[in-house]
Amino acid sequence: MATTNTFLSTPAKTPIDKANSSSVSRKHHQSIDPSLSNRSASEFKTRFEAYNRLQAAAVAFGEKLPIPEIVAIGGQSDGKSSLLEALLGFRFNVREVEMGTRRPLILQMVHDPTALEPRCRFQEEDSEEYGSPIVSASTIADIIKSRTEALLKKSKTAVSSKPIVMRAEYAHSPNLTIIDTPGFVLKAKKGEPENTPNEILSMVKSLASLPHRILLFLQQSSVEWCSSLWLDVIREIDPTFRRTLIVVSKFDNRLKEFTDRWEVDRYLSASGYLGENIHPFFVALPKDKSTVSNDEFRKQISQVDIEILRHLRDGVKGGFDEEKFRSYIGFGCLRDYLESELQKRYKEAAPATLALLQQRCSEVTTELARMDSKIEATSDVAHLRRSAMLHAASICNHVGALIDGAADPAPEQWGKTTEEEQSESGIGSWPGVTGYTKPPNATLRLYGGAAFERAMHEFRCAAYSIECPPVSREKVANILLAHAGRGRGGVTEAAAEIARAAARSWLAPLLDTACDRLAFVLGNLFDLAVERNQRHDSDYGRKTGDMDGYVGFYAALRHSFNCFIKDLTKQCKQLVRHHLDSVTSPYSQVCYENDAMGSFSSGANSIYRFNQASPASFFLELSDGVAALRDETMRDQENIPPEKNAQQTTPGKGAKAREALQENQMTVPETPSPDQPCDGVYVGVKKELGNCIEGWSKKTASKNDR
Repeated sequence: MATTNTFLSTPAKTPIDKANSSSVSRKHHQSIDPSLSNRSASEFKTRFEAYNRLQAAAVAFGEKLPIPEIVAIGGQSDGKSSLLEALLGFRFNVREVEMGTRRPLILQMVHDPTALEPRCRFQEEDSEEYGSPIVSASTIADIIKSRTEALLKKSKTAVSSKPIVMRAEYAHSPNLTIIDTPGFVLKAKKGEPENTPNEILSMVKSLASLPHRILLFLQQSSVEWCSSLWLDVIREIDPTFRRTLIVVSKFDNRLKEFTDRWEVDRYLSASGYLGENIHPFFVALPKDKSTVSNDEFRKQISQVDIEILRHLRDGVKGGFDEEKFRSYIGFGCLRDYLESELQKRYKEAAPATLALLQQRCSEVTTELARMDSKIEATSDVAHLRRSAMLHAASICNHVGALIDGAADPAPEQWGKTTEEEQSESGIGSWPGVTGYTKPPNATLRLYGGAAFERAMHEFRCAAYSIECPPVSREKVANILLAHAGRGRGGVTEAAAEIARAAARSWLAPLLDTACDRLAFVLGNLFDLAVERNQRHDSDYGRKTGDMDGYVGFYAALRHSFNCFIKDLTKQCKQLVRHHLDSVTSPYSQVCYENDAMGSFSSGANSIYRFNQASPASFFLELSDGVAALRDETMRDQENIPPEKNAQQTTPGKGAKAREALQENQMTVPETPSPDQPCDGVYVGVKKELGNCIEGWSKKTASKNDR
């Protein structure tokens, strides 16, 4: 990242002449009036506090704001934790929990001249409020570790991108905010999942990819640029290093390799790998890890900077190019640059941030106004009734559209296969059917009218697959002897009675199951209609009967829909039972007698053709395997004469029989009263039927004679 030689000081800094290069920390001249400098520092502090509050609110509410932020990135042992402690001005043993933490840590460093001892506070989870101040360094490390373990256990993951926010107020801290990320690792430590390194890499990339964030990349001085493992990762995120600041850590380990000036200058330039305009910072920090006071820790940092400069001037033949590289060597220079760069980014981002906040405030104001009007409307019964009626009508329209056929919402998400319908409805297999009934398109996810038709065809397949069980001798004897004893006669009538009883016992459960399956298909349409209504409203930017938030209304509407489906199912069951009883009644043979006597041959052929036709031939197959099913159907229908009329007819009832019935205009007598004897009624019915047939024959003959 290209840098300048002009740095703005903070209230914590005391200007020192640039010539005094061996001072405790490198400072610059203040060439402006002290009152103007104080005012500028005050403005910067106010701006910094405002951005910190925005950042805390954004983290708490999951908001994404383009706030300028510094993201620290580096390998596991590249000195990132030591650098953060040096910036804070005190140690809190973050190195001991770095392998234990798998969450980003947002460090909000606030320069407070009154805080002679550091005051650290953690932001509460899912809130913008901060907890009580914490002074103990070990407590800080324990909180970071415990919060990380609790979240990872809750989310059942190895890493999490949800950050921990810590605010540190200290007289020796700069006004700086840095997001510390978990260090890159090549191999997961013991007890962690094997994919932990990849998850860390993915999480860090997502944090660093935002264009408003500055990347602070650390790499040890002992690692050559050509063999850097993580530099390629930075190139993927920021190919031109436009927003990347490279820091060479542990620089003191490399100093002993330099003997001549050209070696130092070539290493410091790094132009062969990073480019002419990229100037890394070279930093070394104390290696003494023993417990020392905060003042002693800061003195050690300054002393390391002094020793590095002394070695470059005195330990290297010819020294180094101070005019070109002096402002990039030492921790003090890095700290000054970070603070000034962040201040500059804050100032540049202020207009855009303010415009975004105004937009969000306007959106919130509009939403509050809408909610206020909605609250006021709750007292207007007429308005509520109108909104409820509009919403209910819209839901009904969408239900009708789904029955007629629709592809919105996506059937892949909302549809169900035949197996899912069977399992979720709790109905299971068809009664009396031993084999597995699989209709065409059983594997497709369908809803609405398509699922309705598929369930209907599945009922047909189940009905065709029922095999007639053997009839016991006792049952045949009971029917046959009863008919013979009453003079009603023959084997044909007894067989017809047995067939009617069997049809009722076989088809009644199938019809009830079909009604239940169809009711389940219709019952699923309520959620689909609600989803469809919401999508259509959002697409067109309107609200049809705005009833959002009225939980009781939605519960009542759903209850009404379920009751409607339940009542409809009950009525359908009664209706199909009535039709079943009608077609299996003893009086129904009057309608079929002429067909059985006059058109037996053609009727038998019709029955044969109907039973031979596969149920799949009456339904369009759209799922996989359609070609195989079509071939199988054609093989089953091979050598069968073509149909003269493609319309499906009732088995045992041909076209000629229907024509005869229409010309005859025969009527079925009313159901006899229980008070009347059955035999007499039956004989009367036969006599009346015989007279009717005889009269019809005479009329026909007289017409022919004419």
